[in-house]
This record gives sequence, C-alpha cells and structure tokens, in this order.
Amino acid sequence: MTDKLPKIVVFSSLFPSKAQPNAGVFVRERMFNVAQQLDLCVVSPKPWFPLQGLLRLARPHFRPPVARQELQSGIEVFQPRYLSFPGVLKRLDGVLMALGAWTTIRRLKKQQRLDVLDAHFTYPDGYAATLLGEWFGVPTTITLRGTEHRHAKDPAICGRMQVALQRASHVFGVSEDLCKVARRLGVPEAKLQVVGNGIDLAKFKRADKLLARQALGLQAEDMVLVSVGGLVERKGFHRVIELLPALVTQFARLKFLIVGGATAEGNNRSQLEQQVQTLGLQAHVQFLGARPHHQLADILSAADVFVLATSNEGWANVFLEAMACGLPVVTTDVGGNKEVVVSDDLGTVVPFGDKAALQTALAAALLKPWNAAQITRYAQANSWDHRVAILTQKFKDLKNG
Repeated sequence: MTDKLPKIVVFSSLFPSKAQPNAGVFVRERMFNVAQQLDLCVVSPKPWFPLQGLLRLARPHFRPPVARQELQSGIEVFQPRYLSFPGVLKRLDGVLMALGAWTTIRRLKKQQRLDVLDAHFTYPDGYAATLLGEWFGVPTTITLRGTEHRHAKDPAICGRMQVALQRASHVFGVSEDLCKVARRLGVPEAKLQVVGNGIDLAKFKRADKLLARQALGLQAEDMVLVSVGGLVERKGFHRVIELLPALVTQFARLKFLIVGGATAEGNNRSQLEQQVQTLGLQAHVQFLGARPHHQLADILSAADVFVLATSNEGWANVFLEAMACGLPVVTTDVGGNKEVVVSDDLGTVVPFGDKAALQTALAAALLKPWNAAQITRYAQANSWDHRVAILTQKFKDLKNG
C-alpha cells in the first residue's frame, strides 16, 4: 500500500468475534473485501455495565465477554467497551459509545492509521462515529443496513439519527429502500449512494446435491426448504413452521432446515422447538445451529428452495448466497428484498403477513422446474468486485477532498 491510499477504520458494534463468530458477518464480508485494496482495521465497541456478569447467570448468551483486541484474517479488530444499560437510556448510547472508543480512535489517529471513519448502522454507531469524526477532524461515512426503518419511528432516537446523517460526509445504503428513509430525514441526494452487498464466489458455489444431502442425513427424494439467519422473531422461522402441516399434506417428504443461533437481538430457539413439537413436525424440521460462513454453501446446496419470511431487512446477503448455490428464493416484500429478488426467474416475493400467499409460493416453488444455472449466473454477476471499486473510490475522494 502506498501512503496516497486512505487508511480506513471500520466502526461497527456488530462485528464477528471469537465469542460471537456469526455476529455481523455481512459487515466483515463487505469491508474485508475492501481490505484487499486499502489498509483497514476495525473498531467494534462492545456494550458493558458493571453488573452484566450477574445477568449472564440467567441469560448465558447475554453480552459474552470479548478480548480487547483480535486478529481476523490478518486484520486488527479492536473491541473497546462502552457503558450501556440493557433496555434503558438508549438515547445515550451514541455519546457513550463515542466516549468508550475515544482512546482507541485517538491512538489510531496518532499512528496515522485513520483517514476515513466508516460506520455501519446509523444509531448508535453512526452517531458515535460522526461525533468522533468531528473530534479528530476526519471524514465519516455511514452505511444504512436495516435498523433505520425502526429507529426512524422512535421519537427518542429519530432526532439523533438525523444529526448523525447530517454530520456524515457521505451515506451509503445497501438498498434504495433504505436511502428513501434517509431522504425523508433530510439527507441531500448528493450525499447518498446505493451500494448493495455482494457475494464471495470462492465461498458460495453449488456443491453436489446428493453428497450435501447425505452429510445432513437427507434422502435424494426429500423436498427441502432452508432458512438461514439469527434465531429471532424478526427472521420469521415461526411463520414458515406454522405453514408446514398444510405443506406436508402435499409434500410428504418435506424437510425444513433452520440454520442459525443466538444473536445480540435474542434467541427464540426454545419457542421454535416448542412450536415444532406442538405441531408434531419433529420428523420434518432440523435445527442445524449456527454454522461458520464457509460451511453454508454445502447446506444450501442440499436444499430445493430458500425461504426467509422476514419482517425487516436492508439487503439480505443470504439471498445471493443461496442463489449462488442454485436456489430460488421465497421471501416477503419488506426492505430491499425486491431489489435482490428482481424477477420471477429468481424466486417469489409475497406480501408480508399474507400466510396464504406464502404457502402458495412455497408449494409452487417446490414444484417449479427452476433454471439453477440462470439463478447462479445472476448471483455471480453480483460479486464483490464492482461494489469494492465503488467504495474504494469514494474513500479515496473523501481523503483527498
């Protein structure tokens, strides 16, 4: 790297760690691809308060302790703590996050490792990052990722979002849908740019379906649905499960694979398992737990259809990952989902909350002879190369501007 290239500090509280290896993988994938072109490190502030260790006695996965520094794929990830009380005083999180990260950012600035501060999510991360950007005199970007719809409706947070977006030097949205939120909050068009997520084609490609099924104990004649995501209400696994009794009457060998585990949002696995038991679906649903990113392609390749009955998304990278493995996608019309599933040749988007439409779409998808090669080509056209070129150019412009 030459000194003319900007040094980027990624700022995101949601980022993988040894304690939570699947948290914020989509942030890491995006920015570690940028790291192939630019010098980059990560500051991932972690919420903390003095008695949270006691809370873990009742909630073992609550805010697991992390090292202050990790090395991931040769890239330094700093994890300073900031004061945050669970469930209360969220309007203070932005300021407290900035104060908690101040020492780390100051050190990076002194070491000449900070030219652009790149934040992910508007609040509290974007708010904290733009505050730090003002303190240390560096340009700041914010990437809108999906929480903005909810926060824009929260009177305690909306104003802070507006402040963050006004202070930011530039705002990326992973979907046009999220950029609309920013426009409504007064962000000028010149400061907005849609840069969707991409896909790592080295990790996601079709594997042999029969071998993939054998590894999961599935039979060649099974009809297989798969969902991937954190086990939280928002992702909608329960919405698919409640449709399975009707679908099983049509597809006796139907299997539903659920890939995911606890996240910072929560963990509703016990409720999902209870739902499966109540409906008598134990023979039709497999909980595969959280899996490393590099193992997902084999699981996806074992399925026939990918489904995500989500209530909120920014740009679901998992759609492209499934498509790269030849799977059509059935999902709900929320966030940027229609911006990924852009045609009937790739899958079906149904109105959120319409159970009948979702059931009909799943049944049709299981019966339809999809062109897997065409679906895969679409995913391959959305590799990271183009996205990274746009991002790196903007970072260069901000350093030189």
